[in-house]
Amino acid sequence: MPVEYELDIPQSLDEALNALASDNGSSVTPLAGGTNLIIDIRSRRERPARVVGLDYVSELRAIDCTSERVTIGSRTTVTDLLDSAEIAKAAPSLVDAARVFAGHMVRNAATVGGNIACGSPAADLVPPLMSLDAEVTLSSKSGSRTVALADYFTGYKQDVRNADELITQVAWDRLPEHSVNTFRKLGRRKGDAITVTGVALTVVVEDGVCQRARIALGSVGPTVFRARQAEALLEGKVLSNELFDAAARKAASESSPIDDVRASAEYRLHTIETLTRRLLTQAWARLA
Repeated sequence: MPVEYELDIPQSLDEALNALASDNGSSVTPLAGGTNLIIDIRSRRERPARVVGLDYVSELRAIDCTSERVTIGSRTTVTDLLDSAEIAKAAPSLVDAARVFAGHMVRNAATVGGNIACGSPAADLVPPLMSLDAEVTLSSKSGSRTVALADYFTGYKQDVRNADELITQVAWDRLPEHSVNTFRKLGRRKGDAITVTGVALTVVVEDGVCQRARIALGSVGPTVFRARQAEALLEGKVLSNELFDAAARKAASESSPIDDVRASAEYRLHTIETLTRRLLTQAWARLA
């Protein structure tokens, strides 16, 4: 490694939180799967003084599904999600995202908490979790607090986590009947590609009226975010193709994509509108 750092290998969550608490955590970096962090260290974009490896903190790798709530430990891997029949039932969008998440070796190492913590607007697992109204638990030596994932990011690779805190779990209430939860990713190739645009959708309908709409967008802003104005157009309304067109246009208008090597901003705006309309139309067909 081109950067030297001290490495702690705690054997429990308490040990890990104690390590993060030293020096107020200002020079300590947690390491889960490392599929982003190790690359950043090798390229010198990250220069941690100390790294706390979480490989042996077994409390953080778990999936707990009850009749009312789903809880995922932060060190749960993408492969763990794909192997869980309960997650397939409770969060179809998360499985959709896991299927197209990088390649097999990366899926075996990459973790749910790490995908959130890296703060990338192209993070594949974040839009599905945000569309499910997921909450993030942040734990430190002094206690824990819960933050809505939709409020977690404050800017590009910036978030509300304090230096001595660790993402320990992600949880959300199970969706009611008469709901659809789905995700679509557009990349430059079918697999092992960084997201060009990503859309996660949750729609809950009762008696033909939309009771809840969540549209989470990836790679079209400095962070993953919810298209709240588009959601507001749908909620409380009888769904229709005209409404889908309006919501799709509104979702695109809420986006602020950039030009980069993968796509132009103009193309991203077009695909956000197209994917949002398509997912809404497909969701309505399934609910009907």
